[in-house]
Parts: sequence; structure tokens; C-alpha cells
Amino acid sequence: MSDLFPRPRRNPRAAQRNARPAPIEHVAAPPEAADYVAAPGSVKLRSGQWWKMREFVTEMLVNTLLTRRAGEPVENPSFPPLAPGELRVTWIGHASFLVELGGKNILIDPVWSLWLKIFKRVRKPGLRLRDLPVIDLVLVTHAHFDHLDRRSLRAVAANQPIAVPFGVGPLVRDLGFETVHQLEHWGSLVIDDVRITLTPAMHWGARVLADTFRGFGGFVIAHEGRSVFHCGDTAYFDGFREIGLRCPVEVALLPIGAYDAPSQREVHMNPEEAVRAFEEVGGKWLVPMHYGAFRLGLEPMLEPPRRLVDEAHRRGVQDRVIVLEEGASRVF
Repeated sequence: MSDLFPRPRRNPRAAQRNARPAPIEHVAAPPEAADYVAAPGSVKLRSGQWWKMREFVTEMLVNTLLTRRAGEPVENPSFPPLAPGELRVTWIGHASFLVELGGKNILIDPVWSLWLKIFKRVRKPGLRLRDLPVIDLVLVTHAHFDHLDRRSLRAVAANQPIAVPFGVGPLVRDLGFETVHQLEHWGSLVIDDVRITLTPAMHWGARVLADTFRGFGGFVIAHEGRSVFHCGDTAYFDGFREIGLRCPVEVALLPIGAYDAPSQREVHMNPEEAVRAFEEVGGKWLVPMHYGAFRLGLEPMLEPPRRLVDEAHRRGVQDRVIVLEEGASRVF
């Protein structure tokens, strides 16, 4: 077993794991959401005109299989207490983050697995699971395997709540969480003055081919005027201004990789689109994610952050872009 995962019963809160399936509580959108700009529909599963099967096999599978896995978790990470009003963001890798805000430790899209079916992880997570602080709340943006990893969630679960989009609750209710909160778009959950709101995205939610009913989106985490927006997976769409209008965003965690999909479907933003989305959502800081760990697109693995920095300089926002290493934190 990888040392990234805690050994059996090593998690000090493992004894608190809920042994029964957790109840699923539905969180509806507020009535006024009917007047908001309509959320984009799910991206169709049908591939584009030119499916790049050869490149998918040779570049994304074979070459990755032969690539030596890079990176090492941070040794003895510390999470000192924050001053009143501060928040801290730690990038674990890919789309996994630890957000500390309002006295809560919130884990988003935790994935520690080194393999996702046929996809090899080419960079290790920046933290070991056993080195995390006590987790108060878990958020999962959608059901895709690189965001909803049942093995990682089971290791994290210690009878705390988890929030997921509509239709995703049954996938996580048996993992040891206290309650599963299943949100509609614009639905909000409040836990000790920390508000969690599910925002729209342009993606798709199916974990396999037959469950296209599952939802997807991003989360805005807000407390006393401070906020973090985890975008989840999304292509660029005409909805980021609406998100910033309804849920003011301070720190935006935005995806910048996997934009050259072998299926030729537009399901992920490229770096230039991420900068545009950042400006439209009205964020103060942009932290990129969704690159470097799994080969999910045909673009070179190191290309996304370079293109992001170039575009940030071109648009004059380079001082507001924070590129973190895996395991690194930033206090805002």
C-alpha cells in the first residue's frame, strides 16, 4: 500500500467513521435562481469529428506508462493557526485542495490514488493523507474518477459532512460520512457561518456511460467577506460573470489543463480562457489547477502553466496569478 494513504486505523479519527449509509439531504436552489442566467447543459458524450485514437493510445497511455512518476510529498507539513480574517489554500495536486476558512478545514476533490483505472498519475500528491489536519467538511465537484476517488474519500471520512452535486450522493453515502448534502445549482449549505454554494459549469457528470443524470459544478466557499471559488471541471462558458455577481469571488481556483482532448470535445478551459474567466468572475487572485498529475489531454504536460503566465502578462494580471507547487500553501 502506498505511504500516501494512512495504514489501517492510523487515521486518529477512523474510529468515528459512520458505519451506516449516511442520509442524503437535498439542498434546492433558492426561488430567485429562476431569474438567473440559465446554466449550460451537459456536454454531449459523443466525440468530435476527428477522434484521435492513435494519439490517445501512444501519448496518453503508452508514453505515460513509461514515464517515471515525479514529485514527493512535503515532509512534516505544518498548518499554523490563522489570524482572524485570514484564509489559507493548499494545493495537493490536480484538482485537490485544502481550504482553511472560518475555522474550518475543507477538503475539495481529494484524490490520492496513483492509478485511475488505465490512467497513471505522473506526479505524486503534495501531501500524505495522514499529514492532513482534522477535516471538517469534504466537497466533491462531480463524479469523474479524477475528482471522486472512493478510496481516498473512504480514508478521509470520519463522520463529517460531505457536499456533492445533485445525483452524486449515492456514490459517497457508504464511505463513512455523517451526512451527504446533495446540492442543486445555486443551492447553499451553511455550516457554522461558512456558506457553500454550488455554481454552474459546462462539463458533464456521468461516471460511466449510463448515468448522465449526475450533476456537476463548482463551489464558492464564503465566510465574513472572504471567499474561495473552486471551479470544478469546465469548458469556458458565458456564465462566469453571473457567478461573480451572485457569489463574490476572492480566490479563484481554475482549471488550465486537459484542453486538447483526444475526443475533440470542448470540456476543459485552456489557460487563456482561464484568465478570461478569472477576469469575468471578478476574482482578486487566480490559483491554477487540473494540470501536471494525470495525462488527460494531448498538450505537453508543462505547457499549461507557461501559457497561463504568458497570458497573464499579456493581460496585465501577472501579479494576481499564484502558481503553487504540489503541497505548497498560500495565506490570503
